[in-house]
Parts: sequence; structure tokens; C-alpha cells
Amino acid sequence: MSLDLSVDEVRVQSVISHSKIHLDHAVDHDEAVILALGYKQELKRGLSMLTTFAVAFSTLGLLPSVAGTLWYSMAYTGAAGITWVYLVAMAGIMCVALSMAEIASAFPTSGGLYYATAMLAPPKYKAFLSWFVGWSNYLTQITGGPSVGSSTAAMILALKQMTDPSYEYHKWHAFLLATSITVSCACIASMPVKWISYITRFTSLLNISFLFICWVVFLGGNTRAEQGLPKFNSNAQAWGITNMTDWPDGMAVLMSFMAAIWIMSGFDAPFHLAEESTNAEIVTPNAIVLTAALGAVLGFAFQLGMAYTIVDVTAAVEGELGQPFVSFLSQVLTRDRTIAMAALAIVLSYIMDFSSMLAASRVLYSYSRDGCIPLSRVWCRVNPYTRTPVNAVWFNWFVGECLLCLMFKGEAINAVFSFGATGAFVSFTVPIFLRITYARNTFKPGPWNLGRFSYVTGTVGCLFILLMLPVLCFPQFRGKNNTTDLMNWTSVVYWGAMLLVVLYWFAYGHTFFTGPRPNVGDLCRDEEGGNEKNEIDEVVQPVKDI
Repeated sequence: MSLDLSVDEVRVQSVISHSKIHLDHAVDHDEAVILALGYKQELKRGLSMLTTFAVAFSTLGLLPSVAGTLWYSMAYTGAAGITWVYLVAMAGIMCVALSMAEIASAFPTSGGLYYATAMLAPPKYKAFLSWFVGWSNYLTQITGGPSVGSSTAAMILALKQMTDPSYEYHKWHAFLLATSITVSCACIASMPVKWISYITRFTSLLNISFLFICWVVFLGGNTRAEQGLPKFNSNAQAWGITNMTDWPDGMAVLMSFMAAIWIMSGFDAPFHLAEESTNAEIVTPNAIVLTAALGAVLGFAFQLGMAYTIVDVTAAVEGELGQPFVSFLSQVLTRDRTIAMAALAIVLSYIMDFSSMLAASRVLYSYSRDGCIPLSRVWCRVNPYTRTPVNAVWFNWFVGECLLCLMFKGEAINAVFSFGATGAFVSFTVPIFLRITYARNTFKPGPWNLGRFSYVTGTVGCLFILLMLPVLCFPQFRGKNNTTDLMNWTSVVYWGAMLLVVLYWFAYGHTFFTGPRPNVGDLCRDEEGGNEKNEIDEVVQPVKDI
């Protein structure tokens, strides 16, 4: 049986446009799209809308993310940082999410961000820009697993100290515990898609239910009345600014946006799972928008409850426990309830870790498939039994383990993990900017698109990130108050790393990397002058309903 698939009839913007793909079997719509984009279907598809969303929402890790980012919200502007400041930041972030969803529908591949950049950029710069976006996104992804793993270990040991006064903390305890966490998470990320689907559906329920339980407990079960206080704070207390920085209030508000950006930096996970999702052109953008919208709504409701119940913002930030969220819980709950709620956050942090490693492995797989990473042939190999990129999972784990060794060097570990928000949103925004500027007349939207609102959301999203890029590098304190342990290392670590990436490009990368590299060359033939025409409907079988 011989069939020809016309790339142009699939109606995607591709590196192999004006070609036909020679097939020896009928394909469904998802496989037709990925073939038309230039890639063979190597990963097994089996992720539904619910599963894709579940992975993304787990990567977002709303409860542990809120707990971990209070250093940038409540510690900068007090209660205002977790109420109206969060809402304002979400307006800009939602514009970025909507614009990304539109691009994901047009380019539903695992390496969609950098693939889209290559297709939307001017030909002269497409290789360099896709290289820059790809590395920015990958370096962000690869720090996720060890970062969350070390944070999870820190919370576990904090509970150990709370329940066992005789326990003496050592850095090697945290290292070994973080290592065991990341090893087990890498094992889960290496499983077949079907198993991962079952696990993530269950964990998405845990994410929402644990968040709700914690919210109900500190709202309804707080001890404020026993402390001689009203059940809840006044509106002025819950929405007012307490400036804890060395900057004016306006600048402190902008700096508090960092927390929302950190919390929402995982909503791109569905993009990286596009080649394992069914009906990816619709499921992927829907999962992106649902993750961002639900994260915005639930995150605001959860933090609003915190703002109305916290007893002392300053004490929570500067408390002896060393973690604002745990300090907050200890202010409003009994000791046993504090431990129980912290334990829920630990479970969700563990879920967040393996979800981050899952997304990171798909990024490495897709970039290696195009020869963007050293030893690409090894990392893009798909395990024949699990039909997942197991090599990529464990290479990422090894790099993460090397990063974890920095735990023995004090603040160095924090410097590495300061990549997060900046690296993610730079890679998010570059293709969005190209879509509304250079490619505004050539972009081929997918079935999920914003129509006339594309330019509105794209412009607002790009302006928001352009404003935030320098702000993300600002330290909380300045002058003599800005010590090495309080320094914001983003300007050094992220931009320093990207400088090395750019130097690598000019020194060697430009000699071998020309952008996305299709692997269907043996199946393609030029469509110019062809007399044969096979309608796509004769080649493509309808995708099953989800």
C-alpha cells in the first residue's frame, strides 16, 4: 500500500512545506500533523485532555509554589503581595498564556517554542533565535527537578526539626534526601505513557484536594480567636502594602510580580507533551489555558485566605523557622495542624518534582532530535519498551545531581535555581513577539486561535515581560544592606549562562545548527510539477473522540 501525504494540505507552517510524504500505511490526523511538521511519530500517543492538564497542573504545583514564593510576594509588599498585586500580575501572565496556546495549536510539537521561533523569525536570524530560545527553555527545565527536589528535602527536614528537638541538621542529610527524591521521580518519568496517564490523573486530584483542605483548615480552624484576635483581618490589613524592601512602593509592587511569574512558569508543560497527546492541536492549547486560568483563580483564592488570617506579616517573614509559609501556619494553627498542612505541601512538592522532570525530558528529546545538544543521538533515542525518551530522563537527572552538589557551597545552589522565571518567560515571549511583528501576515493559525484578539494579547503579554525582565534582576535590598546571601543572582546566573550560549553559537554552534531538522527526509519528495494528487482525507483517518 502506497500513499502520499501533501504537507500543504495539512495546513501547517512547516520546514518541509511544498513537499509530499510517502507513506506505507494510513495515519490518523495527529500523525499527519507531526509528519507535516517534519517529524516521524516516535512517541506513543495516549495522553488525553485530562492527563495533559494533570501533568501541567502538577508541574505548576500551586501549594508548594505559593509556599516557596512568599519570599517574593509577602516578603516584599506584605499582604498586598498575595492579594491585589497577584491579580494585576495575572492579567499580564494570562495574555502570555493565551498567545502561547495559539502558537501551540499551530506547532504541536515537543520542541514547539523553538520550532515556532524558527518558523516565525526572519530567515537570516531563524537559526540563532531558535538556538537562543531552545537553550533558554532547556536550561530552565533542567534546573526544575533538582530545585524542587532540594526544596522538598528542606521541608521534610524542617518537619523533622520541629518534631525532634534532638535532631541536628547536616547538609549531607539534605543532599542524600534530595537525591533519593529525584531518583524515584526519574523512575516515574521513565514509565510508559499509559502508566504516567494513570499516575497524573490521580495526582491532579491530590493537587486540588490538598489545596482545598489546607485552605479550609486555616480559614475555619485557625486559632486567632484563642489569641484574642478577630476571626479575620480587616480589609485594610488584607489588602494593604507593607513595604519590606529598600525601594519605593511602586518598585516594590513590580518586584512582587516575581512571585506570580514563578508560580505560573510551568503552564507550558502541555506544549512539551504535544507529541504524546491525542488531538494535540486542540488538547494542547486547551490544557495551557486551563492550567493558567485555574492556577490564577485558585492561587488568588488561597492567598486571599492567607491575607485575611495571618497574624503578623513581619514575624512570618523573619521567623526562626526560616520559611514564611510554615511560619504563617504556626501563627494561625495548632502544632499538630501545622505539621499536617506542611506534610500536604511536601506530598504536592514531590508530585511537582516528577512532573517537572517529565516535561524536561521531552524538551531534551525534541532538541536532541534536531541536533541542538551534544551527543544528541543518544538523548533523542526512544526506549522500545516504554516508548518514552528514557535516556533523556536520566541525562537530565545526572545534570541535576551535579547541580545538587552545590548544596555544600551555601548560596551557590540558590544562584543556579534562580533561572526559573526569567528563562521560562524569555522563551515564552520571543515566538509571541515574532508572531505579532515579522510574521503577522505569514502565520498560519491552528484550529485553536484568538482571531482578532491575537495582537491584543500578544502586545500586552510582550510589554508585560519586557517590563519585568529588568525587575526580575532587582535585589530586595540595596547598598550596604545587599549582602551576598540576599543578592538576586538572576542577572549573573541566567544572563551569564545565556552569554555562554551565544558565544558557543558564534564559536561553533552556527556550523552545524540551522534550525529544526526534519527526520522524514527519506519519506519526502518535492511537490513541484507533480501530477499526482492525493486528498488528505484519503490518507488520514479521523482521530478518536476524547
